[in-house]
Amino acid sequence: MNLRRLCLASVAAAFTLANARAQFKPADPEQHQPPILQPVPPKGPGETPNFAIKVNLVRLLVTVRDPAGGLISNLRKQDFQVFDSGLPQEIAVFEQNTSVPLSVAVLMDTSASVQNDLHYEAESVLHFVPALLEAGNAQDTFAIFTFNWRTSLESDFSRNRKRAERVLHGLKGDGGTSLYDAVYLASDALTGREGRHVMVVVTDGGDTTSYKKYGDALAAAQRSDVVMYPIVVVPIAGDAGRNTGGEHALATLASSTGGRIFYPEGFTRLNEAFEDILHELRTQYLIGFYPQGTREEPRRYHPVTVTSVNPALHVTARSGYYEP
Repeated sequence: MNLRRLCLASVAAAFTLANARAQFKPADPEQHQPPILQPVPPKGPGETPNFAIKVNLVRLLVTVRDPAGGLISNLRKQDFQVFDSGLPQEIAVFEQNTSVPLSVAVLMDTSASVQNDLHYEAESVLHFVPALLEAGNAQDTFAIFTFNWRTSLESDFSRNRKRAERVLHGLKGDGGTSLYDAVYLASDALTGREGRHVMVVVTDGGDTTSYKKYGDALAAAQRSDVVMYPIVVVPIAGDAGRNTGGEHALATLASSTGGRIFYPEGFTRLNEAFEDILHELRTQYLIGFYPQGTREEPRRYHPVTVTSVNPALHVTARSGYYEP
């Protein structure tokens, strides 16, 4: 994508073309996506049957914590249980501390309400980007989106730090907050990219000017296999003026996609939130299964549950998936 800025009014139709593709695309299809061969009846007597390839591997990024909140990174395949629509499933793919490449979309609130503290957002992202690129897979990439009354793609997926620096040093706050539009568009931009899809959203909470609704944003994130990490920063003391409804929506987006919401105490604590996100991304498990016993129907939503055989452990994964 060579466009520097994407405005919702001009790109929403183009973005929705990719929404039907729901499954997470692996970094190594040969390794992680073994085909299922299904015979196709011969066309006539004596003809050799052909085989069609059907791939329906569902992948889940999973985080596990102990009762004290510490990350657990040494579990084995047999320590997990997976249920699709309430039915137990056999784990076909398992990776511990996955090194599958990351595509990280960083969404930055640039509405008028954060104008005075926007430099804190920019500085934290400037610390986050090198840490992301230096400590992980050589194929890890990031993109920067900004959103106020419109959503803009400031820097497309790459490893270009200089481009990020130029963008972040030129940010200005203005207008309302189109949070759901931003999530919807960034999810679509992640669809089809190889590896893990991650979205980090820095905002003071709430949505005021979106065309899209909460349900649209959630469905787009789940269809594109996004793990969301909202960082909600309220630059004022106490709860007066807080948009608790917006914060609740962000918390639900995070839990439904297998992510986590952060509430740093002011913009000055943003770096700690970004560090926690990186740590979690480096300790995730990749679990894949071929749905068995469930009803197949295009675009059907399947609720999924991942548990540990140890009930004391807290397992986080996305709450479901859509069939293509």
